[in-house]
Amino acid sequence: MSETVRVECPECGRTHPYTPPAYPCVCGSPVVPPLVAAAPGEPVTHRSWADEWVRVRCGACRREADWPRPELGCPCGTVLRVRVRPAAPGQPAPPPEPGPTRRIPRPAPVPEPEAAREPYRPVTIRTARDAVAAAAHYLRWLGFRNVVQPEERLADGVDLRGPGLVAHVDATTRPVELRAVECLWLNGLSTSSAGAVFALAGYAPDARSRAEDVGVALFVIDLTGTPQPLNAHAEELQRP
Repeated sequence: MSETVRVECPECGRTHPYTPPAYPCVCGSPVVPPLVAAAPGEPVTHRSWADEWVRVRCGACRREADWPRPELGCPCGTVLRVRVRPAAPGQPAPPPEPGPTRRIPRPAPVPEPEAAREPYRPVTIRTARDAVAAAAHYLRWLGFRNVVQPEERLADGVDLRGPGLVAHVDATTRPVELRAVECLWLNGLSTSSAGAVFALAGYAPDARSRAEDVGVALFVIDLTGTPQPLNAHAEELQRP
């Protein structure tokens, strides 16, 4: 079970309760990063690949794997990394096995069971917020009626949530990287939800490959606000 700790923001002095997510090991057991209790959070001032991941050992099978480093957002605007106890030396882990895959669940039925979908009316994108709104509008059109944007955008890569679905929207001019796809997939696994990513600038080759392996739907979205499916999982999500 995940242990809740209190994390102090060194910028404003607020203290926040934080419970880390549990991620599934390939053996099927939940893996929770062991947090340092009563330790101040570390403000995130810049990002690098090494800082985004932490090595954690599964308590059941002793495998070690890299998982997203726990983070939380303070209302003062500071993103805080939560301190994790490093894995103690132990027996060598067994060789890794292929990770689980997920199939996209079908969207909830539209209100008119006999009628075809109405033509999609896109939402023009001018800002990053418009991109999130356009993706939400599209998902609702697909049948995910209760997709909403979280009130507080934490550093978990999830911009939209709905029953059985999490989505990430990348409005930058750079291709989406592997880490963004994996973080969304892990967030989906922790809540038994499927994942979808919307990007303006496409995807890195390894990100596309990983999305195919783990069942994340990839869409490209242009400035008119019209998404196009980029892999088979996205095409499945589109089917009426």
